[in-house]
Amino acid sequence: MISLHDISVPVFGRYLNRLDGLVLIAAAYVADRDLPQEALLQSRLAPDMLPFEAQVRIAARFPLRALGPLVPRLPDFDFPEAASFADLRADIAAVVGALSALGPADLDGREREIVTDRAGLADITLPAARFVAEYALPNMFFHHTTAYAIARWEGVKLGKADFDGWHRY
Repeated sequence: MISLHDISVPVFGRYLNRLDGLVLIAAAYVADRDLPQEALLQSRLAPDMLPFEAQVRIAARFPLRALGPLVPRLPDFDFPEAASFADLRADIAAVVGALSALGPADLDGREREIVTDRAGLADITLPAARFVAEYALPNMFFHHTTAYAIARWEGVKLGKADFDGWHRY
């Protein structure tokens, strides 16, 4: 059976590193074209959606939302609106660093502990394993994917390999 640690820490870490790569590629795209960073950081797919920088920040924060209630020593980072790609990368690095300090003993055996969070206006209360698998990971992927889609929309050359690191074309 796969453990709570196995379904969370390595998956969050892998995809936060992929997200960091996406931000790095987006930053290079903007720099190569001498565009203001704000143009991509504040870009969105629809007027009622959050911009690129918020999508990245939320994706970066989801591991802390998911695991923080189970591991209180995880820091509660303050993620102000990012003013630059470097800010986003620093936020991602801070979360990756915090996750790297977690071992199986921090989470395994806690699969049934109850985790509560807010999803928009809804309250979510689930056992930890379900919370991670059914709520936290999908939400991190949603915001990661949306950041990817915004970057693509703006012309950044990205492919599936940039998103997951597994594909080769």
